Amino acid sequence: MAPGESSAGSRPPDTARRRITISFAGFNRAWASWIADRLERHGWQVALQPWNPPVEVPLEVALRDLLLAEGRILVVLSDWYFKLGPRTDEEWNAALRAVVAPHSDRFVAVSVNAHPVPTAASAFGGAAELWDIGAREAERRLLGLVGPSPAEGEAPSSRTLGGRSGPRFPHEPPHVWSGVPRRNTRFTGREQTLQRVSDLLRTAEPGAAVVTLWGMSGVGKTQVAAEYVYRFATEYDLVWWVPADQRGTLRQRLAELAPALGLSTGPEYGERLRAVGNALRRGTPYARWLIVLDGADDPGPIADLIPSGPGHVLITSQNRTWEDHNTLLHEVPLYSRDESVAFIRRRATRLSAEDADLLAEALGDLPLALDQTAGWLADSVMSVRDYIDLLQRGSYVEVGLRVAADFPMSYFTAFALLLNRLRETVPEAVDLLRLCAYFAPGAIPVHLLQGIPADDLPEPLVGLMNDPLRWNAAINKLVQYSVIRFDVPETEADPDDSGTIHLHRMVHQTVRAGMGKDDEEVYSRAVRRGLSATDPQLFSDTRRWPRFARIVPHLDPSGALRSRHPDMHRLIFNCLRYAYIAGELTVGIQLAERTDQEWRDIFGDDHPLVWDLASLKATLVRATGDYVLSERLDRAVIDRLSALRGSQDLTVLRAEEGLGGDLRGLARYDEALEVSRRVRDAYAELVGERDLRTLTANQQVATSLRFLGRYQEALDADRRILQARRELLRPRSNWSLSSENATALDLRLLGRYAEAQSLQEQSLETHRAVMGPDHPQTLSAEWNLALCLLRVGDRATALVRLGGLLDRVERVLGEVAPLTLAVAASYAFVQRAHGNLDQARAVGELTAKRYEQRLGPRHPYAIGTRANHAQMLRAVGERQQAHLVIKECLADMTSVLGPDHPWTLGIALNASAARNLDGDVEGAAELSGDTVRRATAVLGPQHPLVLAAKVALATDLRGLRQRERADEVEEEALSGLTATLGAQHPAAVSARSRVRPEWDFEPMAT
Repeated sequence: MAPGESSAGSRPPDTARRRITISFAGFNRAWASWIADRLERHGWQVALQPWNPPVEVPLEVALRDLLLAEGRILVVLSDWYFKLGPRTDEEWNAALRAVVAPHSDRFVAVSVNAHPVPTAASAFGGAAELWDIGAREAERRLLGLVGPSPAEGEAPSSRTLGGRSGPRFPHEPPHVWSGVPRRNTRFTGREQTLQRVSDLLRTAEPGAAVVTLWGMSGVGKTQVAAEYVYRFATEYDLVWWVPADQRGTLRQRLAELAPALGLSTGPEYGERLRAVGNALRRGTPYARWLIVLDGADDPGPIADLIPSGPGHVLITSQNRTWEDHNTLLHEVPLYSRDESVAFIRRRATRLSAEDADLLAEALGDLPLALDQTAGWLADSVMSVRDYIDLLQRGSYVEVGLRVAADFPMSYFTAFALLLNRLRETVPEAVDLLRLCAYFAPGAIPVHLLQGIPADDLPEPLVGLMNDPLRWNAAINKLVQYSVIRFDVPETEADPDDSGTIHLHRMVHQTVRAGMGKDDEEVYSRAVRRGLSATDPQLFSDTRRWPRFARIVPHLDPSGALRSRHPDMHRLIFNCLRYAYIAGELTVGIQLAERTDQEWRDIFGDDHPLVWDLASLKATLVRATGDYVLSERLDRAVIDRLSALRGSQDLTVLRAEEGLGGDLRGLARYDEALEVSRRVRDAYAELVGERDLRTLTANQQVATSLRFLGRYQEALDADRRILQARRELLRPRSNWSLSSENATALDLRLLGRYAEAQSLQEQSLETHRAVMGPDHPQTLSAEWNLALCLLRVGDRATALVRLGGLLDRVERVLGEVAPLTLAVAASYAFVQRAHGNLDQARAVGELTAKRYEQRLGPRHPYAIGTRANHAQMLRAVGERQQAHLVIKECLADMTSVLGPDHPWTLGIALNASAARNLDGDVEGAAELSGDTVRRATAVLGPQHPLVLAAKVALATDLRGLRQRERADEVEEEALSGLTATLGAQHPAAVSARSRVRPEWDFEPMAT
């Protein structure tokens, strides 16, 4: 008798009567977890023991090993338990009779599926049937099987250890479940990988449970992720599967979680994404959530969208750089040979173990190749040896089919044979696959395929697209052989969602490599015509952004970038403008760079398309805040085309218009004004004073004047432009709204806060209605209104608005976009004014650091935000450091912009306070007096900055015991504040209380 065994008929030792070991196939983990939870609640001590004996270990030995466990063994019977290996019924019958029958007191069993089991399973003394019944009856049968609870007299526990709810009954799906592929009933092995993933997720730090399944193409990352979902589904209340190969698709699917979570949001993705992110982070209504990001091969565009919170995130990717994005990386290896053999025999039951081993060797244990090849062999009379001979001789290999050097046998050759088989059965399936190969690999929206005009379809596909039966037959055949994955639409609400074809990258490459030049031209042209036919066109309409996002990835693979057709050029420019307006700047710049390479090769360096593209690329780059590069791009256009066409060419003028924005971004405001005026005058001469291009150039002049601190001149110009645009276009056009925003900004900078607020409130409502709440221009208008509210004295509302706005601009535009940094700077000083010093300091320091990194330490924005930080240092008691910083900022801003610029004067106001606090009252009075004189000359005697400087001067004069002069200056300030802002305005109230005023730097949009 082996150690640990008991004799037939004997009872387990008393010390072991509370212990039960559950033996189960990995496929049935959900059942094992639920059974363990039920037994633990009734006082049993339970251990889980996955059943996965190596093929070389005899069944009898493996079963005897179970007897080494203390207590009883509960076996979860299913066809998976018996087929692991796979083993024959004869082997099982012999092993069960030899081991289980003599130790029937140690073994009990439950059955969890309806498939027949070996006859010798009767050795368990009958299995309790848990399949196809409810949870309550299943628990009753389970407890009846194991006998009375060892915890006599104790009430069953209603919670598991740790306070978390236990796993649900396996027939009860999670409360929220979407997008998960069907379970692969041929899934084989991967037990260590699945357990490792579970361990990594369970033991991760709170908020950091993100695991990336990484491996080569075709290794089965998606299948492992799907199997993990099914095995551990009972431990989650929400499971959401998301194709993550494209940022637009990922944003869309995450946003679609909002209604599933019961969140009340508007229709815009940005708002929904924020609500979903917050709900997941808080763990309400579900803390046990699992998000799967499938096919995330490019971390850069999507890493910022990964949810955080108490739940888990599982990523599949070919890109191991996910480890640089705070994820736990786990490599999915090739199949072991045992796994390959077991899988092949499950996929093609006619093959022997020897044949399966030969095939696994030939295909290098690559799961995708094994799946497709074994699936073909299952329906074929060809022997495995003949098939391998064909592979080795390349008899069916088309020219160009090759594999990577580190892959020992040709997956491409194997796939070519599969395509030949498909041609014999459903040839239209191959034609459809060839068409898909000229889209990008990954997700292909069916509506793009069905949008191809019938006249442009390849002849074999003309009837297929409009015949549901033939279409479904082709799709089903491709799915049958694991060539594609097809997701049906989950709802009928979206007319653009007709389902999605998922084409693996290896399949994509193989199909394209096997096509001749003539076919390539026919199929790629059809895809290009389809993309052109579905051009959303109105790139400024936020409702059409998802459609643009679905088109952009397919431009390059379709050959659109090398097309000479004007419709394709128009589509590319529309997609680039969409990328600019939607804030998808990285995507836009990459598309512009690839298009530039192709167009220069096709059309030459001096073709108008090339230079129009270069100017648009500069616009995209400028929006990222890289003004040095955008200036270089604009100057290249100007220099080249000026030499070819003259300085009055319209493309040259557009580039010079952009150059003005570059120069403003680089703080070369005088140069920007000069360039803007030259462009305006040239447009006026060429197309007239009231042409839209002239008006836009005029607005650039006004913007340059504003940056120079010449606010009244900017207001005069912006008002004229606003009137003209309203007359030429309409009041609700985006151009008119842009002028309204600029005019309100001018009024605010001039201290006419109530007027600015009145205009901006109405303008913002129109912005939202016309352009949508997440349009960058709407976000800019919201920022302007928040600062209007701040300046009229409604500080609390301004704080709330700025906080919400900062979250949105970060999500829509990114953390370092110019508008994001500007909003962050405003949010920081408003938080400081509210006394929220920790939050204010964190945001303010980060913003100042980012400005310095992106623009350099001598840029006014870097200087200004450092000056704001000095005020924060003083507020937290670090007075000496604060005064040192403000002194440096005053010197730097004076050096960069001169002593009379409003930003310099504002810093001087704060610097005079520092002198006063340091005991240099005479120096403070001197600086305050100088600030009053200079600000009066630049801004006028009633400007709030002038009046604030007078309040400061009065304080300094009083410190010098010049009380009469101090009272006189103070009265002037109080009278001015009351007249311009009102007696109850916070600035007037503070002045009457003799609270020294502070100035805060506000960045402006270029």
